[in-house]
Amino acid sequence: MNTLDVSRLPTYAYGHRSVMWWGTVGMMAIEGTVFAIALVVYFYLRELSDLWPPEDPPPSLLFGTINTAILLLSGLPNQWTKKAAEREDLRSVRIGLVICMAFSITFLIVRVFEFPALKTRWDTSAYGSIVYMLLGLHTVHLLTDMVDSAVLTVLMFTGPLEGKRYVDVSENALYWWFVVLTWLPIYFTIYIVPRVL
Repeated sequence: MNTLDVSRLPTYAYGHRSVMWWGTVGMMAIEGTVFAIALVVYFYLRELSDLWPPEDPPPSLLFGTINTAILLLSGLPNQWTKKAAEREDLRSVRIGLVICMAFSITFLIVRVFEFPALKTRWDTSAYGSIVYMLLGLHTVHLLTDMVDSAVLTVLMFTGPLEGKRYVDVSENALYWWFVVLTWLPIYFTIYIVPRVL
């Protein structure tokens, strides 16, 4: 009986060959559905109301627009870090993670100012509740990705540096793209819809 020697096969892989990739894609599908449901609720409530926002002025555009620019710009170091991780270039991964962390922290600092700029509270009306829900959901995703990035940054500086850590960095970058791309319809809904519909 012949046995198959798999000892020389890699213990990790990138992209769709990785279990981590499938887990990340599954998580994005689930969370994307949550965002979609929240957006449907927003437009359902909008349809029921003659005046939108019902008793509040539309949110200030300043902080939401600044955060949109920060997120879009963060895509550059994020993608660079993803490619560096897939090349297993430790120096570039370290630099990239630090830059990505700086973008995350900057975004969250601006987000602190963004909540009051909504010009509503979560408990004043259905409008306030759904706007806070959308911004809150997105903030939770930002926080969780920032914590994941912080852990990966520490690991890349302290070790152990196994190959699968580079996969973790690559998949974390994939998830950041999800955070960036989900923000665009949320931004449009929160900031533009009250001004045009």
